[in-house]
Amino acid sequence: MQRVTQASVVVDGEVVGSVGGGVGSGADTGREDGGHLLVLLGVTHDDTVQKADALARKVHGLRVLREERSVADTGGSVLVVSQFTLYGDARKGRRPSWTAAAPGAVAEPLYEEFCAALRALGADVPTGRFGADMQVASVNDGPVTVLLEL
Repeated sequence: MQRVTQASVVVDGEVVGSVGGGVGSGADTGREDGGHLLVLLGVTHDDTVQKADALARKVHGLRVLREERSVADTGGSVLVVSQFTLYGDARKGRRPSWTAAAPGAVAEPLYEEFCAALRALGADVPTGRFGADMQVASVNDGPVTVLLEL
């Protein structure tokens, strides 16, 4: 999870999700409304709906925005991008292993559950496109990056 002033996701030349006006849009940087978050979400084999819901509550309430505020306090947006490569294991050899990442049939419903749980908490949640080749751009604020794992 990164605190950003703006971020965007492009698939096949089309912006499919953005916060703070999106990178390069020339729009508002997000500082006036307290900032936004970019969540790169990886799913592993033992993740559950309960973990997805708990993680959504954590992201929504974590005080990592400026002035020790959270998305719950500011109404900032959370751009969520699926990223199985977070579970890459490069300890051996020169090619990462992806065995710790859950297969798409398991990961996609949990990704959708996480997004739905954030929305149910009142957050604006633009997204990338699960399984797509995405170009993600962000302007990190701080920078502040936090690894969350439940």
